[in-house]
Amino acid sequence: MSIKSVDLFMFMGQSNMAGRGIVTVERPEAAPELLPNAGYEYRAVSAPGELIPISEPFGRRENRRGGIDDGDMKTGSMVTAFVNAYYTRTGTPVVGVSASKGGSVISQWRPGGAYLTDAIRRMDSALEFLRGSKITVRHRFMLWCQGESDADTGNAGAAYVRDLTLMLDDMFSHGIERCFLVQIGRFNGAGRTYAPMRALQDRIAAENERVTMVSRLFEKMKERGLMKDPFHYFQQAYNEVGRDAGENTAKFVLAHESAADG
Repeated sequence: MSIKSVDLFMFMGQSNMAGRGIVTVERPEAAPELLPNAGYEYRAVSAPGELIPISEPFGRRENRRGGIDDGDMKTGSMVTAFVNAYYTRTGTPVVGVSASKGGSVISQWRPGGAYLTDAIRRMDSALEFLRGSKITVRHRFMLWCQGESDADTGNAGAAYVRDLTLMLDDMFSHGIERCFLVQIGRFNGAGRTYAPMRALQDRIAAENERVTMVSRLFEKMKERGLMKDPFHYFQQAYNEVGRDAGENTAKFVLAHESAADG
C-alpha cells in the first residue's frame, strides 16, 4: 500500500449515517464497488494497526462498550458512494472512521459524553496511525447526518442548535476543519413531520460558517418509494445520497483550495 496523502473523514450521526440499507427484488441496487485506491477504513476499535479498503457495511465491526456501539444494525451505508464520488473529483483518497450511533439524540453528543469522547478517541487514533505510517493528512472533515430522533420529540429549536454547536466546537477544537451536513428526510408514516428539523438544518448551514450542506436528497426518497420503514432507506437511496454528498463536498474542497492558492 503506497499512500502518500489522504483526507480524513469522520462519518458521524445516527442510523442513516450508520446505514440501514437493504436490497430486495423490487429494489435490487446494491452498494457500489469501491474504486481502486479511493478510500480506506481505519478501524480504531477492531483493527487499529492497519488500513482496510472501504466496503459495506461500513463500520460494522466498530463497536466499543461504553462508547459508540451500534451492535449488528449496520447493513449498508452511503459511505462507499460518497468516497467514490469524492475521489473521482479530487483524486485524493479518503480515510474514513466510523462514529455513528443509531437512535442517538443530540444531547447524547455533548462534550464529555460517551459518544463524542469515543469519536474523538477514534479520530486521534487514526491520526496517530497515519503519522506513524508517514501518510500526510491534507484535511480533517466530518460528515454528519442526524436529527430524526430529535424531530420525533419536537426538539427542533434552540436547544438542538445549542447542543449541536457545543459538539461541533469540540470537534473543531480537536482539529476538524469543517462539518459537511446531510439533511434528514421525511417520516414515512402519519402523525409527525420532519419539516421543522429540515428547516432548522438549513438555518444552521446558513448561519454557521463552518457547516456546509452537501445533500438534501433524503427528502425526496419517500415519494419515490425508496424508504424501507418509517425512518430508513433501501440501499439505492443511500447510494444516491452518498454520491450527491461526495460530489458536493469535493466541489467545495476544490473551490476553497483554488481560492487559497490564488
